Amino acid sequence: MGNKLISLLNTTGFVHLTPGMIVMWIIGLVLIYLAIKKQYEPLLLLPIGFGILLVNLPLSGLMDENVGLLWKFYHYGIHWEIIPPLIFLGIGAFTDFGPLMANPRLIFLGAGAQAGVYITFFVSHAMGYDIMEAATIGMIGGADGPTTIFIASKLAPQLMGACAVAAYSYMAMVPIIQPPIMRLLTTKAERAMHMAKPRPVSKREKLLFPIISTFVIILLIPASAPLISMLMLGNLFRESGVVERLKGAAQNELMNIVTIFLGLPIGATMHADIFLQPKVLFIFILGLIAFILSTATGILLAKLMNLVSKEKINPLLGAAGVSAVPMAARVVHKVGTEADKKNYLLMYAMGPNVAGVIGTVIAAGMFITLLGG
Repeated sequence: MGNKLISLLNTTGFVHLTPGMIVMWIIGLVLIYLAIKKQYEPLLLLPIGFGILLVNLPLSGLMDENVGLLWKFYHYGIHWEIIPPLIFLGIGAFTDFGPLMANPRLIFLGAGAQAGVYITFFVSHAMGYDIMEAATIGMIGGADGPTTIFIASKLAPQLMGACAVAAYSYMAMVPIIQPPIMRLLTTKAERAMHMAKPRPVSKREKLLFPIISTFVIILLIPASAPLISMLMLGNLFRESGVVERLKGAAQNELMNIVTIFLGLPIGATMHADIFLQPKVLFIFILGLIAFILSTATGILLAKLMNLVSKEKINPLLGAAGVSAVPMAARVVHKVGTEADKKNYLLMYAMGPNVAGVIGTVIAAGMFITLLGG
């Protein structure tokens, strides 16, 4: 009878619990709390947090290779590179590239804000991460969750959970992280600077932009094709005006479905045995450094451009060069109105903001091409 009772107990998860699993439960519950109570990126942090709980329930088998439910979500959705491009399809359907086309030089701010990605790449590698892990960690600085996941799936899948949570966490904390950097690097007069009225952008230009961008970017960096192609197709849905059903599906139903199938398996990669290591935990510090550097370099580049240009740019726009769309643009607008209540920067900030999306994808494509992912 005693042996049968012991055998029965061994079939339950209770006897297989480890302290690390309980720590991961706490981390998962904290993410769920932040998603619900603080509304920090709830669409991703809520399923990611729940995925962390599930994978750290012993004997659940949800991430068992070939048979686990969440393993199938991960393998067919992320490892096969299906879900991140579909996320970009939805992003493209939401995005208006008009502010960027109205003032094309703002694309340099989107490119300049990627400096944090490259600096952190070199710093991470110098600290002992292998070159593929360093590239994945650096990508957090772009504040682009889907791109971070995409490059992690190719270069460092063992770091995917930590890098994804870091990227989405810093995206959620843009209103907390960026304003102090903006105020530190600019004067009140610079923050109050008004932008010149942009030129109107024709419908023809908006239609040609996604098509021409697709050709140019993919011909230059073929490895960026999965993300750029879907981003520009979604934008073509938006601007064509003839496929409202497809645009609506990309923005709503499809986006919602793939978000669920993205968040759960990402959380499920964060098993205690993998996540609770100093090397993995330090990623959050490096990711924060990358994000701070990206914000700072964007602002400094805008100030440099003002030294050589007659038409001045409000330096705050450089902070929108990270690809946290549209939150970074909203934060720029908010800080600008604090200096001058009549200063309207949101529309202008969307230019470098969407340029940052493209810049991050290009950076990921370069890493994948050069590192052979």
